Amino acid sequence: MNVQRLEDRIRGKLNTFPSKTRRVAEYILANSSEIAFHSISETAEKLSVSRAQLVRVSRMLGFEGYADLKNTLKKKLLTQVIPSSSKIGLENGSDIISELCRLEQANISETYKNLTLDKAMINNFCDFIKNSDAIYCMGWGISALPAEWLYTRFTELGLKSVLMRRGSLSLIEQARGIKSNDMLIVCELPSYVIEVTEAVKEISSQNTCVVTITDSPAAPVCTYSQLNFYASDNSPIFGSSLIGSMFAVHVLTSVLAQKMGSAGKTALETQKENLKDNRVYYPSYGLRY
Repeated sequence: MNVQRLEDRIRGKLNTFPSKTRRVAEYILANSSEIAFHSISETAEKLSVSRAQLVRVSRMLGFEGYADLKNTLKKKLLTQVIPSSSKIGLENGSDIISELCRLEQANISETYKNLTLDKAMINNFCDFIKNSDAIYCMGWGISALPAEWLYTRFTELGLKSVLMRRGSLSLIEQARGIKSNDMLIVCELPSYVIEVTEAVKEISSQNTCVVTITDSPAAPVCTYSQLNFYASDNSPIFGSSLIGSMFAVHVLTSVLAQKMGSAGKTALETQKENLKDNRVYYPSYGLRY
């Protein structure tokens, strides 16, 4: 069984599991890296369950035992760190352009499926935004790009937004200024960053609403979030594609603009008027925003 099938199976069965089994299954989703490299005794102690319980849950999920589950998760993490030859070349005469188009279409389709799996989550996202004093957008490395686009979109909608990225202050230092009435949206694509997780953990301890845009429930930041949106990021060459996460940002902020009603419409019309400023933009027909 591959990891994607495992995650789909857990999500599909989660509500049918007894409470103790559900707690173990949720831990598997959120902490795959720990399970992959920790012993069964360490994981059992962490969850305050028996080793036999971990074996039973592994078998319920379709594995021969806990060791089989652990090896599957380990293989996934190692392929993220050490790209295979197919990841870095397509040397055998493959058409890279066609392959890229195929994968990016699949990334958008998979992200769309994840976004529409539970449409109430998008409504909850919009409600959290409207009830927040300020919206903090966090990202590191390539994940800073969708985070910056979120920040841009919120600012254009007239919302108070703050971009968090590594600079003169660490993310943990920046996290100290976030209050319980604020909201954090963290974008986190592989490879996952320890400082990001530590900052999110610090922010969540203040009862701040945390939302993630990531590739998998296995991302460590998912442990501390109230809402998780999953964006597919498969790429044949570079580690991750941004198409899925950017599509998720586009969908979420577009729905938000619509739900803001007249306030959203006014904000976008004001932004559109800015295009007529000849000190900034060349005058031309068909200006659009």
